[in-house]
Amino acid sequence: MPFSSSFQAVNSRFSNSQNGPLSWGKVIDWRRASGTMKENALNAATGAVTARRTAGGVNSDLGFYAENDLTLGALVLTGGLRADRTTIDDGYFEVRSAAGVVTSRTDYATQTGWTATWRGGAVIRLSQAIAIRGAAYTGLRQPTLNELYRPFTVFPITTQANAALRNERQKGFEAGLDLTPVQGVRLSVTGFENRIESAIANVTIGTNLRQRQNIAEIRAQGIEASAEVTHGIAHFSGSLAWTDADLRNGPASALTGKRPAQTPRVAASATLAITPATGWRIAATARHIGQQFEDDLQQDSLPAATTFDAFILLPLVGRASLLLRGENMFDAAVTTRNSGGSIDLGSPRTLWAGLRLGL
Repeated sequence: MPFSSSFQAVNSRFSNSQNGPLSWGKVIDWRRASGTMKENALNAATGAVTARRTAGGVNSDLGFYAENDLTLGALVLTGGLRADRTTIDDGYFEVRSAAGVVTSRTDYATQTGWTATWRGGAVIRLSQAIAIRGAAYTGLRQPTLNELYRPFTVFPITTQANAALRNERQKGFEAGLDLTPVQGVRLSVTGFENRIESAIANVTIGTNLRQRQNIAEIRAQGIEASAEVTHGIAHFSGSLAWTDADLRNGPASALTGKRPAQTPRVAASATLAITPATGWRIAATARHIGQQFEDDLQQDSLPAATTFDAFILLPLVGRASLLLRGENMFDAAVTTRNSGGSIDLGSPRTLWAGLRLGL
């Protein structure tokens, strides 16, 4: 889901702390991604190469981050401030004939800029069984190299890249409750609201033609709940997410008020596992994903689907174990693509057997 953001990747970290309830940390990280696309266009009848296309570029992000946490008895406060210098550079798209002669080339302008983001949070433990938490935050996401430079076709629809894409910006807050009513039981519920400004979406611009574009805003609010229960040899874990999201792109836009593509309202999973003896594990998992739309205009639907998986691990001799796994055990039809009735289905019932050797 595109509605949460955090900066976890850290290449270099320098921190210092002092005794007592107050501590500081400072972070510097740098990320760089480069890539080149190479593809040949073929004549559908003869298979002969008609054009050779290449594209690529470099994305980089230099970040400076400072964080602080303060402990006041049962209350813990956290805060962070980050500055990012993002660069989109060396972008190009080139087409050559089958003989290798350049027929067109576009070199794209460099994009650079500074962005400041922040995060603040608090958690208070009212007792050993109850904790209340909340956070507010902002964030950013650079367009990927694929979004910037790589067009693609999934018949019959062509999606164009867009080298002019801007960074996505996020604003959001959340609040939650964690409960541990008895030993072996953990319950959690979180409510959230997020806004993604300049959100990147595949926007329909013609018949069977889309382009990656920045739209004004995606707004999303929802609830996430989880539970874990352990009793003897049995362990249960489950999660449920409900998300109400819609696009905002101005009153004249056909997108305004529509749900983002491939965003279900409901998603859930549950796993029951049993460990009858050392080295054994028997587990079953159910997953449900609600109905969603394939496209931005909500013309093609992906129906809701529920699947069941099974897993068995049993010891043999020494450190060897037999592993049995089944996916989509009831062979549910899961539609993963729908383009005007032309559909792709997910994996059917799949059974695996393997041998695990411990070292």
